[in-house]
Amino acid sequence: MNNTSVCHLNRRTSGVVFLLLAIAMMSTRTALAGAVGAALPWEAPLLNVAQSLTGPIALSVSLIALMVSGGTLVFGGELSEFARRSCVAVLAIAFLVFGAGFMNVLFAGGGAVI
Repeated sequence: MNNTSVCHLNRRTSGVVFLLLAIAMMSTRTALAGAVGAALPWEAPLLNVAQSLTGPIALSVSLIALMVSGGTLVFGGELSEFARRSCVAVLAIAFLVFGAGFMNVLFAGGGAVI
């Protein structure tokens, strides 16, 4: 085989691969569109967890946890590595929950309704 036949074979192979990928992507779009509207079994429990994490009690608990873990890190003195990492983990989780609740309060109207 010379160089021109190998180059022609590579072009033909890449063309076939491109065509197969295009067909696969077009068929996936219709397959995924058929699943719209069907409720998945784990949506209700996850919605309950999301509502619990953005409620007023979670907001209060996260604010208290932010103050306590921040105070522990600032005024705690000598902490072991495990205690410091645990305190930072509590601080991060409390910050996430407080941030979600704060954004809920700040933008209570939601997004644009079209």
